[in-house]
Amino acid sequence: MWEFRKGNTFGATAFGSYGAFWLAYAAYAKFVAGSLPAATAHQATGLFLLAFAIFTVYMTVAATRTTGALLAVLATLSATFIVLCVGEFAQSPGTVRVGGRPGLVTAVCAWSASFAGVTNST
Repeated sequence: MWEFRKGNTFGATAFGSYGAFWLAYAAYAKFVAGSLPAATAHQATGLFLLAFAIFTVYMTVAATRTTGALLAVLATLSATFIVLCVGEFAQSPGTVRVGGRPGLVTAVCAWSASFAGVTNST
């Protein structure tokens, strides 16, 4: 939340939202998903992922005005959420597994962007 203090609305929105996503997803997985009817649980998970896919796509559009590294993180994260969302709605474990690949690329991009941000500021 220090990003708000620095006047970085984009950073504060991104960090706050993705932090909230992981907390909400953990709570969903632990407290909600197991109690849903097996026949429709995939729809709830798909909707959860769709909401963050939409958010991530519009953050990707906003990232075009930032750095290439941050744009790469959000573009690959958009692909990850979209593929995972499709996999959940289609009830396709194979597609969900494929969705992990852009997730791994996202992690590499995020580490690179993090490294660039830290080294550029020191």
